[in-house]
Amino acid sequence: MNPAQRALPLHVRIQRAIRQLVLDGALDAGRALPASRALAVSLGVSRDTVEAAYGQLHAEGFIERRVGSGSFVAERARWLDRHDSTRPRGTAPQPPRLSQRGNAMYRNGGVRDFLAPRAFAPGVPETRTFPLPIWERLQRQVLRQWGSAALLHSPPQGMEALRRAIADYVNLERGAHASPERVLVVTSSQQALTLCASVLLDPGEQIFIENPVYHGARKAFDAAGLRCVPVAVDTEGMRVDQLDDAIAGRAVFLTPSHQFPSGTTLSLDRRLHAIEWARSRQAWIIEDDYDSEFHYAGKPMACVQGLDPHHRTIYIGTFTKSLFPGLRIAFMVLPPALVAPMTTARTLLDGHSAPIPQLTLARFMEGGHFGAHVRAMRVIYNQRRDALAQLLRRHLPGVLEPRVPDGGMQMPCLFLQAIDEARAVDAARRAGIDLLGLSTLYAPHTPTRAGLLMGFAAHTPQELEQAVKTLAQVLHDMRR
Repeated sequence: MNPAQRALPLHVRIQRAIRQLVLDGALDAGRALPASRALAVSLGVSRDTVEAAYGQLHAEGFIERRVGSGSFVAERARWLDRHDSTRPRGTAPQPPRLSQRGNAMYRNGGVRDFLAPRAFAPGVPETRTFPLPIWERLQRQVLRQWGSAALLHSPPQGMEALRRAIADYVNLERGAHASPERVLVVTSSQQALTLCASVLLDPGEQIFIENPVYHGARKAFDAAGLRCVPVAVDTEGMRVDQLDDAIAGRAVFLTPSHQFPSGTTLSLDRRLHAIEWARSRQAWIIEDDYDSEFHYAGKPMACVQGLDPHHRTIYIGTFTKSLFPGLRIAFMVLPPALVAPMTTARTLLDGHSAPIPQLTLARFMEGGHFGAHVRAMRVIYNQRRDALAQLLRRHLPGVLEPRVPDGGMQMPCLFLQAIDEARAVDAARRAGIDLLGLSTLYAPHTPTRAGLLMGFAAHTPQELEQAVKTLAQVLHDMRR
């Protein structure tokens, strides 16, 4: 019997072992099974135990029990698909036939999450200083107030208390034009991008993306069958003037607060240009404001959505970066005409987000704890950004050039020598360091810059120093 089933009752283990023999073809249809008394003696168990196993096999249709004759493998076993019986031993199974969309999703490898907070995983926040006692207290308050009602489904659009708190926050802090009725709570910004790709555009239609670009966005659009058209990025963000020359294009994807991965901010002129382009083409702007809370040189510029009077901008925000990844709450601020279509489409993905975390987050925001936490982390992340830049200049001079961003949680760093980026990322991973290669974020067949995207938010300056020394040794060994 399978050792993994040792926790199961004995009669269940016997029943499953016999069933597996039937499924594997070791016991053919019509084959007589040992009498329950004889099998009990052989296995050293009671007859009642074997009878219970036989009874369950009979109920499931695997065996037939004939009075006066005994127990036999059921005739229907002839029609069972034997495990690997049609494939010669030693041959590899044939890959499944997938849909075009399934193949596209499988080929592009999905989106890699950095599950453990190893240096220098991009986009991973510091969670060790999160105010867990406050969160726990607020969650208890939610359970006391809501009782068993908190265990039911959330409305697909999200709990009203959280939508109200989100609307108040983005209006005050990001200069948005939001109301609770226009907020859609989702599981992640990745889910929001998937919704945009599926609801707003048809397969084969064009969407303009930054080059380089956030890999999760490009993969979501590729999986939906869209044609991603790369647009160059410079020190003022995407070259939105290039959109005017395009013949077609139904949407543009932007990270205007901190362009991913360069960290540049989209200038006001270009924001207004993108808004006018969307109005004139009846196109959409997908604005991913993934970590605007962490801006270190004054206040961040108001979001594009707040500047757009034509309701052509979809604003995406997330609490994964500002609070903790396990929360799994993000949101969209939608044009009024898109609220019903997007909410309906969201029900086809996962239906709703869990009510208890939503209600706890609403209280966390309403009580001022969210703002206090963000302000505290902004100071810490600023110090860690500067520490990483200094460490790289000290330990990797002439090898890696840090491009210090005005905000965000990661720093692009360019190779100053001919170093194989993919090999460096792989060698660093084996040494316990997670990195993202910059060249992988560029569109195929376009000029790239080799380098590394290095997250700094989740580690103290002392931890960053040790990781930089390890990286320096890795790159030194590669160049020998």
